[in-house]
Amino acid sequence: MMKTYAVQVENGKQGENDEPSVGPVYRSILAKDGFPPLDSNTNTSWEVFRFAAEKYPQNKMLGWREFTNEKAGHYLWKTYKEIYEEVLNVGSALQQLGAQRGSRIGIYGVNCPQWVVAMEACNGYSLICVPLYDTLGAGAVDYIIEHAEIEFVFVQDKKVEQLLSSDCSSAKKIKAMVSFTSLTREQSSNAAKHGIKVFSWNEFLHMGKEYPCDPHPPRPLDICTIMYTSGTCGNPKGVILTHENYASCVKGIDLFLEQFEDKMTVDDVYLSFLPLAHVIDRVVEEYFFHKGASVGYYQGDVNALRDDLMELKPTVFAGVPRVFERIHEGVLKALQELRPLRRMIFNILYNHKLFWMRSGYKHKNASPLADFLAFHKVHAQLGGRIRLLISGGAPLSTEIEEFLKVTSCAFFVQAYGLTETCGPSTAGLPDEMTMVGAVGVPSAYVDLRLEAVPEMGYDPLGIPSRGEVCIRGKTVFTGYYKNPELTKEAIRDGWFHTGDIGEMNSDGVLKIIDRKKNIFKLSQGEYVAVEYLEKVYSCASILEDIWVYGDSFQSKLVAVVNPHEGNTRIWAKST
Repeated sequence: MMKTYAVQVENGKQGENDEPSVGPVYRSILAKDGFPPLDSNTNTSWEVFRFAAEKYPQNKMLGWREFTNEKAGHYLWKTYKEIYEEVLNVGSALQQLGAQRGSRIGIYGVNCPQWVVAMEACNGYSLICVPLYDTLGAGAVDYIIEHAEIEFVFVQDKKVEQLLSSDCSSAKKIKAMVSFTSLTREQSSNAAKHGIKVFSWNEFLHMGKEYPCDPHPPRPLDICTIMYTSGTCGNPKGVILTHENYASCVKGIDLFLEQFEDKMTVDDVYLSFLPLAHVIDRVVEEYFFHKGASVGYYQGDVNALRDDLMELKPTVFAGVPRVFERIHEGVLKALQELRPLRRMIFNILYNHKLFWMRSGYKHKNASPLADFLAFHKVHAQLGGRIRLLISGGAPLSTEIEEFLKVTSCAFFVQAYGLTETCGPSTAGLPDEMTMVGAVGVPSAYVDLRLEAVPEMGYDPLGIPSRGEVCIRGKTVFTGYYKNPELTKEAIRDGWFHTGDIGEMNSDGVLKIIDRKKNIFKLSQGEYVAVEYLEKVYSCASILEDIWVYGDSFQSKLVAVVNPHEGNTRIWAKST
């Protein structure tokens, strides 16, 4: 029987006066008597880092790979003390240039130590960090600079040309640009034409040393970051997250993981490759800083991720479902190349270990023999030291989750959250096989309930309980920047309405089953859920990605398909 990890704190209510029905309110067992208070020395994002730098000055904090002759070398490291000193220098230099409390600071580039130093400088000097990234579509960077009124930008050298291009007309409003490395003469000249002061990274550090300035620590309810996220249409939405949001999230992750036998320690290493401009990677990194552990950055090329895994040998790895789908595909491909007898042995060992895991045994005790004979090879492909794998960002198929729980020789959990909830609002439990296919139980600082969606037939008071996932608590955002109408639409009576459709059991375990707005009628009156179709078609190994589109004026759907090159070649040869 599963241990209790969530409790019901309010009953469900039947809808009245055009108000929808709502299901019971669930909360983490860790917060059954109310949300735990934050520690006074870590109640802001800045204090989380400052306290860690004070407690773990000589621990390795941030690692990266330098290139020699276009080849990535070994990981190089800076300690907490070294990073803290750089943060003070960057913050002092920003003050010297005129940045004031509440100034918006853009950061544009791939994950690297400079990204985090700039972020922590914003935290320490009460500046607002605004990540910039171009995956939100053409013109997104230009829009964010304009909308957030960004005054200073830290930028990766490869992104400078995009920032100064004619497509980014808002760049002329930027006062200063700081390169993660250095700028070419042409780039510096182009920036000068826009009236932008430019600095190399070392020049900026030197300025901070020459004009030192003590930090201006933020208050818990001060804005920490404005993180832009895509909407269903139109321009990106600026999600306002406070220091309390981040500090609560870090504390919540800590309380959650402390429940289990295997503890996180200063020796743990996290491989960072999900964009720091997204909330999931940032909160995981901040948790690692809280523990005095190490974060190593990938070299910037997803295709070289395996090389980074083998070099860094991380103990924790977080990814979106597509990453784990590729790992699964890689293992299946290797199996297909084995002789039939060896494939049969692998399947026997798989089913043997799965049986004992379903019987309640932990993954490391379920079948050490199977791990030794077969599954250690999967573990080795992940660097050989992985202890925890985390999937988030979208639902992961039950088949792949179960497969990796059995074969990775590590804990594997799904988490669920949005930018608006500052990362994970629920998380699965390590080694709890009854949660396969679910996204877990509420985290320590949120309440969860479901709300009826009558037009889609979802009733939170029915069996099973189904409806729109609604969240409230310490990690929920305060609103959308400069958009009170959208804020009012999203947050009603203190509950953030996610747009996701969930199914909740009596133990408070949540499963994501649908999207509220991704259903429409075709011209013949047939309802279609395009995300479901995308999920079904994505199971085909020859597909890398697929986008399905339709509208109510047409009788058929269309799809844009990106084939998986390697698997498509194999399929073509076999036909």
